[in-house]
Amino acid sequence: MKEFDELWRGGPRFMQTEESFKLSTDSVLLADFANIKRAGRCLDLGSGTGVLSVLLAAKNPISEIVGIEIQPDFAEICRENLAANGMEGRAEIINADLCEHRKLISAESFDLVVSNPPYFAEKSGYSAPAGYRAAAREEKNCTLRDICGAAKWALRWGGMFALVHRPERLSEIFCTMTDAGIEPKRLRMVSYSSDKAPNLVLIEGRRGGKKGLKIEAPLFLTDGYGNDSDEVQRIYKRGAYAPNGEGTEL
Repeated sequence: MKEFDELWRGGPRFMQTEESFKLSTDSVLLADFANIKRAGRCLDLGSGTGVLSVLLAAKNPISEIVGIEIQPDFAEICRENLAANGMEGRAEIINADLCEHRKLISAESFDLVVSNPPYFAEKSGYSAPAGYRAAAREEKNCTLRDICGAAKWALRWGGMFALVHRPERLSEIFCTMTDAGIEPKRLRMVSYSSDKAPNLVLIEGRRGGKKGLKIEAPLFLTDGYGNDSDEVQRIYKRGAYAPNGEGTEL
């Protein structure tokens, strides 16, 4: 029997397996950051096991979600996670290489594109021994340029592209987005605490957007005592934000 864990009481449910990544903070933060409220169609590039797709579908119950995932096992878990949350009727997961996006999806057919891509250039450091982990960590199957190119193809004029990445590649990210015709419009740094350097960045760009970048207040994951920050409690519906006042964790 397959088991699913709730992200919070009565909230989205996810299958956890030894072979797949555990639920990551990165995707949860990106789902909160991405503006899907006005997006009729959303594309998840490299959808993995479907955490981001499920959370975005929950955030906007009328949006249609399409995910592209190259690893067959992950694509199947993604479908099962969507089904477990009653979302299979408005979500489609394509098991394919996103670099073949021109054959997979129509041009300018999405309002929002999101991605939690591999963070590290191939052979830039430690490589995970498991092939599926290496592919998710390193740019083995797709590069940052591939991701931005696919986003440009998929987005309507004025559509938004949101991704989570590493701060050390921020200059490269901005240049690659701009080269693809997606103007960076919003940036938020994520740090473990107020005395730590950022370890993640949340970025939003607009296809065909005008120049001008808004830098938002940083997001701290913990307070000065190592507890969840108020914003993390809001995102995960813990503490005062939890249903019935009780928080749950995976």
